[in-house]
Amino acid sequence: MSMTMTRVLSLHARRHASFVALVVVSSLAFYNTLRSLIQLSVRDPSSSHILLIPLVSFFLLYLERQTVFSKTGTNLGSGLSFVLGGIILYWFAHRGIFLENGGWPLTLETIAVILVWIGGFLLCYGSVALRAGTFPLLFLLLMVPLPAAVLDAVIHALQEGSTEIAYLIFQAVGIPVVRHGFLLSLPSVTIEVAEECSSIRSSIALFITCLLTAHLYIRTSWKVILLALLSVPLSVIKNGVRIATLTLLSIYVDPGFLTGNLHREGGFVFFLVALLILWPVFLWLVKSDKPRGSVNSAA
Repeated sequence: MSMTMTRVLSLHARRHASFVALVVVSSLAFYNTLRSLIQLSVRDPSSSHILLIPLVSFFLLYLERQTVFSKTGTNLGSGLSFVLGGIILYWFAHRGIFLENGGWPLTLETIAVILVWIGGFLLCYGSVALRAGTFPLLFLLLMVPLPAAVLDAVIHALQEGSTEIAYLIFQAVGIPVVRHGFLLSLPSVTIEVAEECSSIRSSIALFITCLLTAHLYIRTSWKVILLALLSVPLSVIKNGVRIATLTLLSIYVDPGFLTGNLHREGGFVFFLVALLILWPVFLWLVKSDKPRGSVNSAA
């Protein structure tokens, strides 16, 4: 191994060690925020993905390390600006100066932590590496918990859409149904599409799955965005089909389907159905996409 190669590897090792040290030190400094995120992820189904996001993000950086770290440097000005901005935002959020209620402090504190990590990345690797690692770093934003008002609006929209899809399915199969808000009255049963039936957890999982798959296999930005966005209406359709299916099974097979295992744990089955529906779209996007080598050659 040449002396030059040895020096390059040594420099990369120092940069990696510096970044890891910054993440560890900042995690200790923001211990209360990270602990609150862990607790929220454990107790709230709509936030259960939070723990996985930083792990996936850093794994993506490792997976794409040859591209991300091919050209490294140090961007002192921008890096310190991000770090300082994160610290200031954290201080304001922690003090409750912006918004004290509705989960806003934890939301803003989490954004502040991410800003510090991005600033540390700039300090250790520079702006070229930041551009190459844009997706893994922006992916960290998915660990930001939605404030109560925003989360309630999302859940309400999922309830509204799921109820409408189920209502249309009942009409399509010729079953008399009357809708009152989130209540669907059929001849032998009345069901309510409650918040717990909004499928918020499954919808988030579908969105993240589509986003990661698109990033790993599709080069064109608008196609990545398209596949991720398609998961949103599909989540509503999938949940409406789930509600209608369970209701029909309870009417014609066994009333226990409305309270049984398929109701409590069958979301994964319909999650797979949604993926199967998206599969042809994914294949078309991949086949019509630029060859992977074209991006590098163009550069």
